[in-house]
Amino acid sequence: MKQDEALRIGFFDRFLTLWVILCMVVGVLIGKFLPGLPAFLGRFEYAKVSIPIAVLIWLMIWPMMMKVDFASIRNIRKNPSGLYVTWVTNWLIKPFTMYAIAAFFLFVVFRSLIPHELARDYLAGAILLGAAPCTAMVFVWSYLTRGNPAYTVVQVATNDLIILPAFVPIVGLLLGVGGIKIPWVTLFLSVALFVVVPLVGGMLTRFHVIRTKGLDHFNTTFLPKFSNVTIGGLLLTLVLIFSFQGETIVRNPLHIVLIAVPLIIQTYLIFFTAYLWARKWKLTHDIAAPAGMIGASNFFELSVAVAISLFGASSPVVLATIVGVLTEVPVMLHLVRIANRTAHWFPAGKNVKAT
Repeated sequence: MKQDEALRIGFFDRFLTLWVILCMVVGVLIGKFLPGLPAFLGRFEYAKVSIPIAVLIWLMIWPMMMKVDFASIRNIRKNPSGLYVTWVTNWLIKPFTMYAIAAFFLFVVFRSLIPHELARDYLAGAILLGAAPCTAMVFVWSYLTRGNPAYTVVQVATNDLIILPAFVPIVGLLLGVGGIKIPWVTLFLSVALFVVVPLVGGMLTRFHVIRTKGLDHFNTTFLPKFSNVTIGGLLLTLVLIFSFQGETIVRNPLHIVLIAVPLIIQTYLIFFTAYLWARKWKLTHDIAAPAGMIGASNFFELSVAVAISLFGASSPVVLATIVGVLTEVPVMLHLVRIANRTAHWFPAGKNVKAT
């Protein structure tokens, strides 16, 4: 297990939590001692979308979309049971349990620790995380749990396409229930910028490179060039965001821990919801484990991007989505260990492959 992690998870990915903490420190220091820098960058925006942050987020999301083989969707009829588990868990369960758990902790359990207005902002961030199941990192979690790689591709590809029609209405509904007003035009624009553009761009890039250079070149030579670009874009985005968030963090350092509590509980709940459902349906482990991982993990890049677009880079809503980044890797690695230790719960052999 440890050897697999070392081989598959790169240096930056393995210690992502540490890098997030370092970015937090650097960003807060910039906000405190060089306040002119975030103020200057904050001037470059269109329809409340920060152009510098948009560029950095494209650097993160575009390479992720290149990894997804959307042509695999034609094989979904061959073994749809695992996909049903993924779809229902991700879109009919996860967003609503995230809302319920976050609201309970923020407004009830932590009522004396978090002012009502801040709690409402943090709830909005949790909603954005809950409505965006993972995309890229699922391939890592699938590998570490010895998941069926072909089936995982189908799970991710269909999930990415469902985001297009489902994300906006779910987010709009839950934010409305939470009493949070949003500019709908900005929400639609955010999805267009941070889902449609990189998705289409990633598809076209993948198609062009494979057509001209071949699939082997794409996987072994072309894609690896972007691994550092993705993590670099993430870290620079975090530094910039934390430079805007400095005052909120300095005033409320405990809130980071408090926000993390419902997010972590939700992660375990969603994993076991999908994982045990797959067990009840007698799916094999190589499909059940990725089904649990894809819902438990979050497409935090999209959540951060939309939070910035809707509420501004200095909003506490953005801070809540960043806490999702902070907790992601250690929690998911623990779930990987759980999945590997419980592989005997599932039938031996492999289900029909989705290829």
